[in-house]
Amino acid sequence: MEKPVLVVMAAGMGSRFGGLKQITPVDAEGDIIMDFSLFDARRAGFEKVVFIIKQAIADTFQQQVGRRMEPFFQVRYAYQEVEKLPQGFSVPEGRIKPWGTAHAIACAADVIDGPFAVINADDFYGRDAFRRIYDFLTSDAPANQSAMVGYRLENTVTKNGSVARGICAVEGGLLTEVVERTRIEERPDGIAYTEDGERWVPLGGDTLVSMNLWGFHREMLGEFVGGFAGFLRENLEKNPLKCEYYLPTVANHQIHSGKGTVRVLPTTSVWHGVTYREDLPGVQAALEELKAKGEYPRTLWA
Repeated sequence: MEKPVLVVMAAGMGSRFGGLKQITPVDAEGDIIMDFSLFDARRAGFEKVVFIIKQAIADTFQQQVGRRMEPFFQVRYAYQEVEKLPQGFSVPEGRIKPWGTAHAIACAADVIDGPFAVINADDFYGRDAFRRIYDFLTSDAPANQSAMVGYRLENTVTKNGSVARGICAVEGGLLTEVVERTRIEERPDGIAYTEDGERWVPLGGDTLVSMNLWGFHREMLGEFVGGFAGFLRENLEKNPLKCEYYLPTVANHQIHSGKGTVRVLPTTSVWHGVTYREDLPGVQAALEELKAKGEYPRTLWA
């Protein structure tokens, strides 16, 4: 069996955070959030990692992250740029925003050589989540079945603003649909989302959400690459500057077309992330507590 690959999406520059949050230290030892994810992935069994980055941050990223990981992983890089479009398409005038998470995977297709897990660079997922996704990727699941680690919504929100989450519908352990809600907030009367900034729709704290921790067989890469042109044909004219090709878009297509299924792997792990600069002290305190409890060694890569 081909060895599973960890794919880390790190091309975002952290616009809401106000800096390159992927390499901002989150503990006294200078570890970044990615260090914890990579540490958890390595002890789950992953030995290969692909970092998806932008050319503009390549030198800094390789010096501060990639080279440190070379003793522990086979390290490869892929580059997500707004100019990477299918033949016949061009970048709309004024478009700066990346094309989304599914586009990131399409950009990395040539360097992914096995079943693969996908994570965000700036999210802390927890040890249990990596164990679950690695076990799935090394199981005898059919090639047309993917997996998603599902988090309780109440474990994934911040008190410092809104977050985007994929709201999941699940039946019999399988995902039936995931809907991207781009503005979810913890409000005085509970968690809710809005589409227009005025009407708020409540969400239960136990609602399962996607944090972009997915597992796919290598055969799925063709779906990511091949589906991008169709996405652009459908969305580019309607929203040329902001439309995004999301991972859930590909998953939903597989489900609704009958081409495949998505197994949901629930976890009670608590998400930690730095969406806003104000989130940083809380994340630092949480990770310090985990080290104090012995969940992680004081020096991760000693």
